[in-house]
Amino acid sequence: MRALFPRPETDVDPVLAYALPEGVGDERPFVRCNMISTLDGAITLDGRSGMLGGPADRRVFQALRSLADVILVGAGTARAEAYGPVLLAPELRALRERRGQPPVPPIALVTRSANLDWFSPLFTEAEVRTIVLTTIDCDPGERRRGEGVADFVVAGDARVDPAQVLEYFHGAGYHSVLLEGGPGLNADVVHAGLLDELCLTLSPCLVAGDGPRVLAGEELERPLGLAMVRLLEDEGFLFCRFAVGPDRQA
Repeated sequence: MRALFPRPETDVDPVLAYALPEGVGDERPFVRCNMISTLDGAITLDGRSGMLGGPADRRVFQALRSLADVILVGAGTARAEAYGPVLLAPELRALRERRGQPPVPPIALVTRSANLDWFSPLFTEAEVRTIVLTTIDCDPGERRRGEGVADFVVAGDARVDPAQVLEYFHGAGYHSVLLEGGPGLNADVVHAGLLDELCLTLSPCLVAGDGPRVLAGEELERPLGLAMVRLLEDEGFLFCRFAVGPDRQA
C-alpha cells in the first residue's frame, strides 16, 4: 500500500495512516464512517458490499476497527452482510491493549423493532456483549429474548436518535465510533451534524444498476464539505480519508 497524499510514501501501515486526530472524543465521541463504493457510486453488488473489496480493503477495514472504541451499524446492514463478532489479528489486539483499549470493540446495532436472530454468532460468540440501540416502542418480547446475550439501550422514541446514541457512548467512556452503515443510518448521522470523518474506498469497477449510495434519504440542504486528509492506493483501489469541513486537520 502506498500513499499519494499528502506526500508520496511506500509500504504504508494503515493503522498509522488512519490514526485518530489528537485529543478527540473528550466532549463527544469522534465519528468516522467507513464505506466502499464503485466508480459509478454503488455501495453493494448483489446486496452486499463485501463483494466489491479485496485484500487491501480488508486490511483497511481491520485497521479502522482496531482503532475504534465501538462499531456502530444498522441492523439491516448487519443482516445483509452476515455480521459476526469482531475478530482482530493478535498484533492489532496488542496495539489496542497498549493504547488502553479492550482487545476488541463491541458492535452496537441500531434497530427500532429489535427483530434480530439472538442465536447468531454476533450475539452468542461475541467477546464483548453486543449493544442493541433501540426505541421506547421496541417489541417487549424481542427485548426479553435478547437481554440474555445483548445490552439494550433506549435511544429515541419513534426512531433511534444519533445524538442520544452518542450521549450514551460518551457516558460509557467511548471516545471514537466507527460507523459502518447502512446508507440510512449514515444519513441520519450526517443530518444530525455528527459526522467527523469519511473513509471511502473506491473500488476500480463499474456495476450500473440502481443500488444504494453512501447516504440515503432526503437531500441535504447544502452539500457537506469534506477535506482530504489521506489518499492511499493498492492494486487499483483508492483509499480516501476525508475530514468534515475544509478546516479540519488530522
